[in-house]
Amino acid sequence: MSEGAGARGAVATCPVCPHHCRLLPGHLGRCRARRNLDDAVVPENYGRVTSLALDPVEKKPLARFMPGTLVLSVGSYGCNLACPFCQNHEIAQVGADGVPWREVSPEELVDAACSLRDQDPRVAGIAYTYNEPLVGWEYVRDCSQLAHDADLVNVLVSNGLAEPETLRPLAPLIDAANIDLKGFSPSFYEACGCPGALDRIKATIGLLAATPSCHLEVTTLVVPGMNDAEEEVDAAARWLAGLPYHTPEGDSTGAEELTYHVTRFFPRWHMADRAPTPVATVYALADVARRHLRHVRTGNC
Repeated sequence: MSEGAGARGAVATCPVCPHHCRLLPGHLGRCRARRNLDDAVVPENYGRVTSLALDPVEKKPLARFMPGTLVLSVGSYGCNLACPFCQNHEIAQVGADGVPWREVSPEELVDAACSLRDQDPRVAGIAYTYNEPLVGWEYVRDCSQLAHDADLVNVLVSNGLAEPETLRPLAPLIDAANIDLKGFSPSFYEACGCPGALDRIKATIGLLAATPSCHLEVTTLVVPGMNDAEEEVDAAARWLAGLPYHTPEGDSTGAEELTYHVTRFFPRWHMADRAPTPVATVYALADVARRHLRHVRTGNC
């Protein structure tokens, strides 16, 4: 059972992700964002914003969704993985006591995006990013509904580690998503704190690929010695190419549409002593992915 202050009441199980944390009253889950309050697991990080910035949509990264537009990027704290190379560990690997935050209601966030759009018509919507947004999926849902009412698009940047019951209410609200396929082996996800995560993340990618209203792109950060084997990238790209990808027009086009990003690792957090991924390795692995996928992009090179 996860950490927190003791209190009387019932143990509650969090349904949001495969960890299924069983929490004593008052205790936080592994994500540090959800707590057992009054015998129910609730998103304690709801509306608690740690990061807010106006970004090019290409930075998410989304290479083939509304190019040249801007999105208001918002993040909170917490994550349900513990990747040793976490690039946002200052907010993703802490709880409420570990980082400054301020309350921003869904109404305030959408009003801010609309105000920015009034100043610059390139502003197209809101991106839920920086930490893991699905550990506070209810905030994403509520903001996304209001954003659509205001003719704004919703972008999700996620590790994909969530149960179907979490994703199904969100999928119709998400206009574009970039999901991290961090590795293509159980051992990789074991190093990230969840050895059974791969199957769940593959299911998330499959669900979003099958959602006609959602433009989907996938990213693999190439970490030397962890997921940089040609065979692993080949297997990931082959699997992605086999997905039925449904477009808003109703077509099932598979590899013709899904975009795969192969990006370069830089030393971070518990892997600050490692060297960056050689640029030549990233380019070579991108060529491996192109055996199966037409749209392959390199990043951080």
